[in-house]
Amino acid sequence: MEWSSFFMLLIVVALASACQNLTGFAFALIFVGLAGALHLLPIADAANVAGLLSLVNGVVYLRSHPFKPRWDLLKPMLISSQIGVLLGLGLLHLLSGSLVNILRMLLGVTIIACAVLLLSQKGRREQPSGTRAMYVAGGLSGLLGGLFSTSGPPIVYHLYREPLPAELIRQCLLVLFLANTVLRLGIVISTGELNRSSVIVAAFAMPVVAGVTWVLAKHPPRLPVRVLQWLVCSLLLLAGVSMLLSALR
Repeated sequence: MEWSSFFMLLIVVALASACQNLTGFAFALIFVGLAGALHLLPIADAANVAGLLSLVNGVVYLRSHPFKPRWDLLKPMLISSQIGVLLGLGLLHLLSGSLVNILRMLLGVTIIACAVLLLSQKGRREQPSGTRAMYVAGGLSGLLGGLFSTSGPPIVYHLYREPLPAELIRQCLLVLFLANTVLRLGIVISTGELNRSSVIVAAFAMPVVAGVTWVLAKHPPRLPVRVLQWLVCSLLLLAGVSMLLSALR
């Protein structure tokens, strides 16, 4: 990789990490989307790097913020999302060969759909939703996590409509993402699909992730959650459209 591309990749890492810490989601979507659209990394490698960096990002965040797990919320989502990760990895393996352009188009459409879904998000429910909704949201989240290390949008859409404190939502999201990431990376490593270049890129990017996470934990910007969501979703739309156009060309 050329130095200019490597430097650009670190900028993408910093941008994605900032979005993750401010909203609780979108790290992998932005990183994989922009890295793929700018042809900085193949999608499968970008997803592996995103998994490694998400792991670091989540651990640093949880160490900086006190957290008391709400297992009544997490348990159904964790169970279904772990199953979804397995299905997503199988689909990724099927599409990563000669069907790579279909994979790029699928990622582009997914990112655009996720951004539109989050932007059109309605107000919060007055009453918590049932367990079935948690299983469905967790399963869809795991499917995207297995495919692209992007577990966020389905579960983000679901939780941000629940009558829950914003900090609790962010922490539940990070726990779910960490669990999905550990499962995905375990399978990828055991099957020999984590190549050395992905590990090297992740190693150089980890200080960037840790630094951005630490700075935003100490000095969080005073912006409404909805404004932050609009900023992140705008980045997602940019990444999704760029990826889709690249695949169509």
